[in-house]
Amino acid sequence: MKRYLPYLAGVTMSLIFGFSFLFSKAALETLSTFELLFLRFTTATVTMSLLILFGVVNVNLKGKNLKPLILVAFWQPIIYFIMETKGLQYTTSSEAGVMMAFIPVLVAILAAFLLQENPSKLQWVFIIISVIGVIIIVLGGGNLETKGQLKGIVFLLSAVFSAAMFNIYSRKASQNFTPYETTYFMMILGMIVFGLLYLIQGIVMGDINILAKINTKVLISIFYLGVLSSVFAFLLVNYSLSKLPASQSSVFANLTTVVSVIAGITIRHESFELYKLFGAIMIIIGVWGTNYFGILKNKNLGG
Repeated sequence: MKRYLPYLAGVTMSLIFGFSFLFSKAALETLSTFELLFLRFTTATVTMSLLILFGVVNVNLKGKNLKPLILVAFWQPIIYFIMETKGLQYTTSSEAGVMMAFIPVLVAILAAFLLQENPSKLQWVFIIISVIGVIIIVLGGGNLETKGQLKGIVFLLSAVFSAAMFNIYSRKASQNFTPYETTYFMMILGMIVFGLLYLIQGIVMGDINILAKINTKVLISIFYLGVLSSVFAFLLVNYSLSKLPASQSSVFANLTTVVSVIAGITIRHESFELYKLFGAIMIIIGVWGTNYFGILKNKNLGG
């Protein structure tokens, strides 16, 4: 049973991340990009600090070389969330979720070069199947020329690259840091960087009264994004990355895609066409195949 815990962690974090796009879209109706990110990571930092204070998790960064964690946090949350949040301003939540399914392709390629983790031929087949599903969803409607959408896609592709680099560096950092230590450092650095960007933006725009913008919808969104999505889900991500090859763990991003598409359709009433259903099915097949044959590969290697 213990062998399957990393996969259970991957599925759970995919569900949480899949719904996170809805809450980000809702908060962005009231807050700016940096206001949202500052509140999100401040909430996350406070939450993790309380967990540490009450002994729920253990974090000890004293005397350790923090350079690996700085590289992890640079790619995610800093670069990733700036790009993702900007992308959400120009696209739908389901489109944002779909773009995240490109992550496994970049991770598989980068991991082969940087981590010497080479997926098997069968794993490559299922990765390609899932990517074809993404391409069908993205291009099936033929509406990339819509005003602003292409800009949003560029931002989201930048977020995908950042997420891929995060997977690689988090995998490396897991050799010297626990998932709790990695997650806590990410939250702290995110709070500091986004806090500075929020202040700079506020001073330039003459608007730093963030409290006046907080309402019930914003509070619910910040709780979900700060506690569930930033703390709990990232703990699951870093745990999964510490137990699985990066190319396998990142494939759960495809499941996030399916969740975000379904949530966007049912909750935000975003458009739904048959090609999206077909693409989603291919993504699910890709997620299953990549991980199933990854388990078999590890067994054959004595893992």
